[in-house]
Amino acid sequence: MAAVNNEFFYWMSIALMMLIHAGFLAYEIGASRSKNVLATAMKNLLALATIIASFYFVGWFLYNAMPSGFIEMTDAARAALPWSDNMGPNVQDPASGIFWGAFALFAATTGSIMSGAVLERIRTSGFLVLTVFVGSVTWIIGAAWGWHGAGWMLTQLGFHDVGAAGCVHMIAGFGALGILINLGPRIGRFLPDGTAVTIRPHNLPLTMLGLMLIFTGFFGFLMGCVIYGANGFATIYASPTTLSAFAFNTLMGLAGGIIGAYMTSRGEPFWTISGGLAGVIGVASGMDLYHPALAFVIALGAGALIPYIGKLLEKFRIDDVVGAVAVHGGVGLYSILMVGIFLHGYPNTDGNPSVSFWGQAVGALTFAALGFIPTFLLSMGLKKVGLLRIPPEVEEQGLDLSEVPATPYPEGTPVTVMATNGKILVVEEAK
Repeated sequence: MAAVNNEFFYWMSIALMMLIHAGFLAYEIGASRSKNVLATAMKNLLALATIIASFYFVGWFLYNAMPSGFIEMTDAARAALPWSDNMGPNVQDPASGIFWGAFALFAATTGSIMSGAVLERIRTSGFLVLTVFVGSVTWIIGAAWGWHGAGWMLTQLGFHDVGAAGCVHMIAGFGALGILINLGPRIGRFLPDGTAVTIRPHNLPLTMLGLMLIFTGFFGFLMGCVIYGANGFATIYASPTTLSAFAFNTLMGLAGGIIGAYMTSRGEPFWTISGGLAGVIGVASGMDLYHPALAFVIALGAGALIPYIGKLLEKFRIDDVVGAVAVHGGVGLYSILMVGIFLHGYPNTDGNPSVSFWGQAVGALTFAALGFIPTFLLSMGLKKVGLLRIPPEVEEQGLDLSEVPATPYPEGTPVTVMATNGKILVVEEAK
């Protein structure tokens, strides 16, 4: 009976995590201009499909083979090879597919995080190369190092990131930053003197609804961050925990993040609701141990931080359409460091060093490098061979006209309104 309950628990985790991808789909469609909505949707669908497939063939093996930092052909690694009996229907091993499925959806989340940042000007082919690379290689290496119960970051540093703020969100966020530097901003996003021009989402309510779906799916994501067995619940590091701890701190994180972002953005709707996601990520690394009141305060800071990170990126002419670098990269880093501050000295599982600020800082630097450097270099290579960015004339008319054999609004394309330094510009989109 315990085995059946275990399987069903992770089955529901996978089902709920699919809502994350429904949410990202709606979120990014709403954030796009009307001339790009179907291309945006297709990019999301293809990212989900290609990451799941590549994670089956490559990613799951890397997670099981690299906890020490190098590939080792352990029994677990051999069992994760795609031709292993464990990687298909096998009544003797009912758990492998369930665990693989949960991790495959974690992997797909990294692609969705990057997808929103690069909207409206990236080639689909180049994006899929990048998303498969991050979704099936870089993030899962980070997970093997810092999230696996035998990972070297745990055994050598006492690293603690129970809710994957580092290995999922931070690596994907810093990966998005590496792409954005090479990709460049959308046409018209910055004036010649560097002044930022706000390009409004064509459907802000849909974007907000998408984030609400992501919040719902996050409960499935966090279900996958615990180990459920006959003796109850444990963290990914095998330390005892309860779902109550996750419930308290997920909801307090959501509330604190929304309030913090509302205050510092002066009620701007996009940043306010993005603050909810920032709040949950902000407490994710230590949510098994935080008191809910402390989680609320940490999340308040996380939500308050993201509008400032967004403004800082604008100063460097980095065009992140959905704030992915701020919400996932910046707050992922914040989450890991908060554990080092508030849980310093907390004992880890037997035989592993206690949590320390030093260990968290080294772990954060490791994830930042693993997220940024390989993706920056790969996107630079794609740029050099002309596979990163669409031609300017295609960007001007919209990707839907050139890439998708359909139209999202057959009765006519709405007008996009852009606000520039207090002036209202009305631009008729290409029909």
